[in-house]
Amino acid sequence: MSTRTTTPSEPALTDGRSSLLRLYLGRGVLAVAWALAFAGAHEDVDAVAITLLVAYPLIDAVSSFIDHRALPDGSERRVTAFNGVLSTLAAVAVGVAGAGGVAPVLHVFGAWAVVSGAAQVLVGLRRRGPELGKQWPMLIAGGLSFLVGVFYNIQAAGDDPSLDVLSVYATGGGVFFIAQAALLGWKTRQLRTRTV
Repeated sequence: MSTRTTTPSEPALTDGRSSLLRLYLGRGVLAVAWALAFAGAHEDVDAVAITLLVAYPLIDAVSSFIDHRALPDGSERRVTAFNGVLSTLAAVAVGVAGAGGVAPVLHVFGAWAVVSGAAQVLVGLRRRGPELGKQWPMLIAGGLSFLVGVFYNIQAAGDDPSLDVLSVYATGGGVFFIAQAALLGWKTRQLRTRTV
């Protein structure tokens, strides 16, 4: 029994790039908006802060599930589904942790950042082809998420944990998503110019 590798047609690749572009752009803009909102609402871990804390991983979960629906069966789809489930669980966990104050929130957020960052790197590696813009922003963002998550857990165990870092985390993630969307847009325009 022989196996044959099929290459997606250019229209299919263009559609895939356009879908990812919209997803990455929307995800990036929401992350930056969340960071701005959270920067002014986290002095106390009150109902508003907890609501925002729950909302952030839910944004990631919804993005993952949208991405998952567009993917063919395979390891990339499974990792994306895993990340969606993980982010949903993180939203629940951070909501519960909010009752315990800053340190438990940082522990949960940090653990989620570590695992979701690793998942983002895996997906980025699967999408490294030139037709999807090499995925450098996603790979860098995933790697930084992993490292920052470790730092959050160290900070949470210290004497003076702070949630200030979460706005910086969300802003950085948002900028990388927007950068990836811009790369996909540039790649799409470049390929259209070649075919004209």
